[in-house]
Amino acid sequence: MPDFGPTRVLEILKAEGALTASRIGQHLDMTAVGARQHLNRLCAAGLVTFEDRRQAIGRPQRLWSLSEQGHAHFDDRHRDLASELLAAIIIAKGDDGLADILAAREAQQLQRYRAALGAAGSLAERVRRLTDLRRIDGYMAECREDADGAWLMTENHCPIAQAAKACSGLCGAELKLFQSVMGKEINVTRTQHMLGGDRCCAYRIECLASNK
Repeated sequence: MPDFGPTRVLEILKAEGALTASRIGQHLDMTAVGARQHLNRLCAAGLVTFEDRRQAIGRPQRLWSLSEQGHAHFDDRHRDLASELLAAIIIAKGDDGLADILAAREAQQLQRYRAALGAAGSLAERVRRLTDLRRIDGYMAECREDADGAWLMTENHCPIAQAAKACSGLCGAELKLFQSVMGKEINVTRTQHMLGGDRCCAYRIECLASNK
């Protein structure tokens, strides 16, 4: 059994949500029995859990998903320190001081992202480059084009989730960042939000009607 199997199972469940052993096996290019062996080991370690859902016909379907401990496996190791620093900034400098710091961070990110997007002209190329940046920054990002020509960028992990809970301005700054780097002719809308209870953060990115 490959050593990377259990880790890949965790990554698949993080990216896809609840899945059957058969579906996980397809991702790993192995049988459902092989995938189930990984899942049972991860379940014994407390990293995954399962739910048996009844179907209209046949046996219940067993769906596997990450446990709370499994989600924590992806958390940033410095999340507690980040939250403490944010709280300390507010105490020492107040909300205005925190706003100044967030603005400086946003300016740094904007410079780096604009340089990376460079001369990319098409919507597809801009979204792909943005997705690559988010993947590099630890967000497990992926993108796909919808039938109507709009793009959906999904972030399956948030490495700053703990800090974002302590400071909602971080999430607002990221949406503003995406809009800034994509340009005025493109609209960016957040359609799913982890802090709102969704499995992931997702953004719909599309050209404004006048530019289509």
